[in-house]
Amino acid sequence: MPFYISPDGNDAWSGVLPAPNADGTDGPFATVAAARRAVRAVPREPAWEEPVTVYLRGGRYELAEPLVFTAEGSGQAEVSNYHSYQAHERPVVYAAYPGETPVLSGGRRISDWRVEEVRGRTAWVADLPAVAAGAWTFTQLWVNGARRARPRLPKTGEYRIATVHDANFEGTWSETVRKGSDRFGYAEGDISPAWRNLADVEVRIMTLWVSVRAKLTAVDPTARIATLDRNSKVRLTYDFSRDGAAYIVENVFEALEEPGQWYLDRPSGRLYYLPLPGEDPDTAEVIAPALPDLLRLEGSPEAPVQALRFEGITFAHTEWTPGLDEIFPTQAEPKVPGAVIARHAVSCRFTGCAFTHLGTYAVELADACRDLAITHCAMTDLGAGGVKIWHGCRRNTVADCEIGDGGILYPSAVGVVIGKASGNRIVHNHIHDLYYSGVSAGWTWGYAEGDAYGNIIEWNHIHDLGKGVLSDMGGVYLLGVQPGTRVRYNHIHHVASRTYGGWALYTDEGSSDILLEFNLCHDTSKEGFHQHYGRENVVRNNIFAFGGEAMLRYTRVEPHTGFTFTRNLVISAGIPVWLGDYGPGAHQIDCDDNLYWDVTGAPVLNQYGEETLSFADWQALGHDRHSLVADPRCADLAGRDFTLEADSPAWGLGFLPFDLA
Repeated sequence: MPFYISPDGNDAWSGVLPAPNADGTDGPFATVAAARRAVRAVPREPAWEEPVTVYLRGGRYELAEPLVFTAEGSGQAEVSNYHSYQAHERPVVYAAYPGETPVLSGGRRISDWRVEEVRGRTAWVADLPAVAAGAWTFTQLWVNGARRARPRLPKTGEYRIATVHDANFEGTWSETVRKGSDRFGYAEGDISPAWRNLADVEVRIMTLWVSVRAKLTAVDPTARIATLDRNSKVRLTYDFSRDGAAYIVENVFEALEEPGQWYLDRPSGRLYYLPLPGEDPDTAEVIAPALPDLLRLEGSPEAPVQALRFEGITFAHTEWTPGLDEIFPTQAEPKVPGAVIARHAVSCRFTGCAFTHLGTYAVELADACRDLAITHCAMTDLGAGGVKIWHGCRRNTVADCEIGDGGILYPSAVGVVIGKASGNRIVHNHIHDLYYSGVSAGWTWGYAEGDAYGNIIEWNHIHDLGKGVLSDMGGVYLLGVQPGTRVRYNHIHHVASRTYGGWALYTDEGSSDILLEFNLCHDTSKEGFHQHYGRENVVRNNIFAFGGEAMLRYTRVEPHTGFTFTRNLVISAGIPVWLGDYGPGAHQIDCDDNLYWDVTGAPVLNQYGEETLSFADWQALGHDRHSLVADPRCADLAGRDFTLEADSPAWGLGFLPFDLA
């Protein structure tokens, strides 16, 4: 017997009717919490042979607190017959009512607007007592389903730090880069101590592969020094140079000028919004976030959450406020939580759901989650990234999802990030419009045991990453020893870094025992493939086309085979094919059976120094003995719009699955 939830329901009713009855004495529940209690009361044995389903009618459900599911009231994933797993699973399903869209919202709708003139412009103004009392604050706002921006300076472009204080430019890479500061020097006119609510002005600094977010605590107009509320934990330079990093300032009341901007005056609890043309304060849906997460699956090793399914539900409106010591700039922003968090969960599913208007990651799998599946979901308008699969998780799947328009608050977040987790499948997703990497796997720097093995990253379309904001990124970014990890059949393009590091396939520190094959990579600001250092990787049957600096790169040579490079098609346009510090006699890469083509002429292998080798000289040294430097089928590829063709016939050089005819 199914249960029902509706915005028109009542938790005192039975919940077994999809709509209120004629006399208003019975009908659906009003909240998920009431349905959860009813599900817990359903007898488990021996009568429960069919799924227990709870249908959510369309509408917005404003949550006062996150929904928490424990082992009590979840389904049953245990099986008595391994070969009949699905037949014996007994799930509990929370699903959208057919044809309707329920929204679980962590936001609060703001109404009771009055219209005033603010700084010479027509503004909507609302008083929020909870903000004035210090019980609520937020950095995001959505109007009629669209994210609105806080006022920022400069209005376009970026400022540059004029003086880098407290930096250490002597010593090892780690010693110099990871020397942070809580102050910087600014150029005259960029920052003012007279700004309203100075302690609420936020500075966002872009450097290396991270973005520093901090608030101002003091501004010295004489020395032109801005002091931050936390240490940056990273040198505030323009990547590895001595020049100051780029930054912007947000939430500046004096910059509130453009329609669509808003400002929250925390001391007074007053919200200002400059409406866009056609917006009406009496009908507009204005929502500000109030919860850090919406749904938690909270199991334990002894009693995991099992076989819960969520289908067709929208999760929206989260805001996570880190404490001063809670976050510092970190690659991939792993400390940022998910709007949905699962711990010790087994065989749970999210199918056809939407995760949108979030200040966090969409989904976080942590603490030994296994056999979870996130499929056919859309994750857009994200403060961080899409899915975080963290340490100790295994055999989870992210498939057929759209993950895009992320990194809005935390630019270094990733579409899908896998930590020390194994056997996960990232398959057939559309990942796009992020400021850092598309998929990241591994969380061990160097050759130590990393517990990230056997991850499958296949058939993903990954594009429009970086956007010139951060550096050191890859369409697929890999770390550490990962035997059994496969990166195959992905289409990766338009990866644009700020300075160095806009790569399609990136095997970073210690990446080892990884197979990268049948990928189509093109239009990157740097190389299509870059190995920093690692061992025994296999790079074969790929297409690399139109890099911005070179086509292929090998940074650190060690006394072992770094990778084999065979049966690849490499297409350049007047730039070197190879860039790296391997010498003419080095054999730490094993190259053979490749096809190199330059649309402007014969390809050149550049040895990253003063010496440039011709292809004949390269072959004479024992490299690429069976490779070719030209093929008439490549002559018309310049400017070609590559498309991934899964069923196209093989055409040689390793049975490439892309149609070049």
